[in-house]
Amino acid sequence: MYVPGAVLALCLPCFLSGNVFGYEYGEDYSDSYYNEISNGERLQTEATQIPCPPQDFSRWDKLFIMLEDSQMKQDMLLQQNEDMVKVEMDSVQKELHKLNNNKVCVQASENTCKCISEQMNRNLNQAMEQLREAADTYQAQNNETLQQLIQFSRNQATRLTKLESSSLLGAGLGQVAMKSFSTYPKEQEASNADGGKLERALMATVADLQRVHAQLALFQRATAHRFLPSGCEMALLFPMRSKHIFAEVTPSMSMSLQSFTICLWAKVTQSLNKTVLFSYGTKKNPQELQLLLARHSLLLTVGGETHLVEAHSVVTDGQWGHFCAAWSSEQGLASLWVNGESIARVPGVAEGHVLPSNGFILLGQERSRSGIYRDLDSLVAFTGKMTGVNMWDHVLDAGRIKEYANQDGSCDSRGNVIGWGVSEIIPHGGAQYIN
Repeated sequence: MYVPGAVLALCLPCFLSGNVFGYEYGEDYSDSYYNEISNGERLQTEATQIPCPPQDFSRWDKLFIMLEDSQMKQDMLLQQNEDMVKVEMDSVQKELHKLNNNKVCVQASENTCKCISEQMNRNLNQAMEQLREAADTYQAQNNETLQQLIQFSRNQATRLTKLESSSLLGAGLGQVAMKSFSTYPKEQEASNADGGKLERALMATVADLQRVHAQLALFQRATAHRFLPSGCEMALLFPMRSKHIFAEVTPSMSMSLQSFTICLWAKVTQSLNKTVLFSYGTKKNPQELQLLLARHSLLLTVGGETHLVEAHSVVTDGQWGHFCAAWSSEQGLASLWVNGESIARVPGVAEGHVLPSNGFILLGQERSRSGIYRDLDSLVAFTGKMTGVNMWDHVLDAGRIKEYANQDGSCDSRGNVIGWGVSEIIPHGGAQYIN
């Protein structure tokens, strides 16, 4: 029998429970005894009893024992790995089997994913289209805004040049306005060369315009109480509602008329149910002819209050307005005009009637039935400003009425019955001329 094999068979328990050659295999097999192998030396034993008595081995015996022990451990590790792989393979096979049994679910999942993908693509395309449309719209709006800014700058340049040259603007405001628009030609050249530079220049111009506008607003508020329309140099001021405050007019010719046109500018502080602008009365009929305000309405009566024409929602308190009334006895055709526009036209008003002569014309008040000034009614009194009062003995055409409603120079034209600045108009009470 081969000696190393016999030794292995006899001492295998000792090798499994101890460290024969001093090698460590991952675990400590040493106990209360100690083994040491040396060249040619015998093992020195302790007093403790060793279960397996040691044997003398050569160097080759020790090597073969170590190799066999290593092979056994390797076989054990391989067997363990094979068992683990087998278990994992069984698990994978079970999962594959489940998947094969659920082909319908897998197909449904694939279809669902495909539908979701197609829907996302459609949504993405739609969003991109909307973005393109929004970009086009934004570009168009920018172009339109740019054109509006250019036109606005031109208009403001013209307007501010006029304002600067007029006597209403002070020297300091004129310098600001000219400074704001001194670079306008350069900005126009920049618009032809570079749109981006033009936009920046226009934004700077807008900022200058805003500053000029703020200064203009302050200036307008400071001079609003002195503003008179249509180039008129003076106006009648009726400071309060009182029966003692009115103006008496002496016409340049007889008031025995078969037709007439009355035009005037008025800025009423507050209009009540009846506020008189122009009134002509006789002893027989104190209300022969009247041009009235009733809240926001304008009225004309001829031959008494039963013959009237009325226009609604045409009067604004605190704002200048140009009011005209025309009448002809031939067909009784009466018309009202506000700011150059015809707003009412009624036939059959006092048809065939002739205004009597020897009456009294009052502005801002009506004649009392007693003919005594102390009997006037304060409730119908006008309060505010009035200018450009004119009267003709015929019906003016529409073109001339529109011309007189223009705020540039209509005070240069005067009526042949009453002419503003020519006919005698005497203020009474607290009424006074202002300029």
